[in-house]
Amino acid sequence: MKNLKEAELEIETLKEYIIELKQRVAVYIPVRDDTVDSRLAEYINNYPERSRLKIMFMRESEGIYQFGTKKIYVRVEQGKIIIRVGGGYLSIDEFLDIYTPLELEKLERKDPLKKFSEKVAVQRTLIGRELRESSPIRGSSPVNRSPQRSPKRASPKKSPSKRIADKSE
Repeated sequence: MKNLKEAELEIETLKEYIIELKQRVAVYIPVRDDTVDSRLAEYINNYPERSRLKIMFMRESEGIYQFGTKKIYVRVEQGKIIIRVGGGYLSIDEFLDIYTPLELEKLERKDPLKKFSEKVAVQRTLIGRELRESSPIRGSSPVNRSPQRSPKRASPKKSPSKRIADKSE
């Protein structure tokens, strides 16, 4: 019985250790002999809230990275990572605070279908057995429809006068 409790305790300890190791797994692996890339990898891999790092840094060459749609120039000065913005530099923390939301917005704009489908999904509401739909195109007046499909309509037929006109040509 004592061995069983010791084994269960050891299993719990190992589970906690595994969870801790999974959190430490390297997200960014640097290029060898590139000090800027090594510092950036160290920063990213040790970032306390990785879920906030939604935009990736993609290395193009030494000191040049793609951050979302933005090409950036990264340097390390006095042990700190700085990123060229306009005519000056920002620390990596300031850069992420400013440019992550902007890049996320650009990504959302690139997928208009997703945005439209989310808007339509929000606008549709089930009321009893009827479907109420308001469309941004038709205005805000609701249209009541039955959730069942309507029968197929016959194709519009030409009037007799139109058929006569067609034969004369």
